Amino acid sequence: MSLAVDIQKTLITRERKFELSVSFTGNCQRIVLFGPSGAGKTLTLQAVAGLLKPDRGTITLGGEPLFEAGRGINVPARSRGAAYLFQDYALFPHLNVRQNVGFSLRQGWLNPRAREVTRTVEYWLDAFELHAVAGNYPAELSGGQRQRVALARALAAQPRILLLDEPFAALDANMRERMRRELSDLQTRLDIPMVLITHDEADVAVFGDQVVQIDQGRVQNVAHYEAFAARNASR
Repeated sequence: MSLAVDIQKTLITRERKFELSVSFTGNCQRIVLFGPSGAGKTLTLQAVAGLLKPDRGTITLGGEPLFEAGRGINVPARSRGAAYLFQDYALFPHLNVRQNVGFSLRQGWLNPRAREVTRTVEYWLDAFELHAVAGNYPAELSGGQRQRVALARALAAQPRILLLDEPFAALDANMRERMRRELSDLQTRLDIPMVLITHDEADVAVFGDQVVQIDQGRVQNVAHYEAFAARNASR
């Protein structure tokens, strides 16, 4: 599925003025936005998800406009079919694992019941080996378990695209390596497009079918991983 982003956004705080102006087109199943902290990667991902409204430009997914300033198009986040995995996973602390996974399947403001069983939730609990902790709360889980719960919750809604904000940053080195393998295998099995942002080249090596390098709010380079690795090695 193709993702085309061509947006501009100005953000002003007491400390600084930040100009985001990014443009790229991705046609791979795995796109990595790579760059240092503060480069504009998260802002770009939030714009794709519908959590940030650009000042100007366009965003299309599979040829369908999600945002088009000139025509006044701004599809609400809940209608974009994008599942956003936050860096801190954003699990609901007062809901157990089963409730967290089932939350996106509910309409309105009512939380799923603590012992409510649905086929979709049970499928994802099986897929991520979470049945043993289905009744536990986020504070009772390890970092790897919390990430799996967040992924299960995101995928339960059957999104068109998966957006991941530094998904391994909160994990130790051994867990990062394991979760990279698990996420890679899962994405291959489900064949769901994904955009992952990172400043870690180890993530790029695993997920960088297409690498979009961003720095100071601008796209510096767009390349497949082999070209990215060769370019960086020559520096």
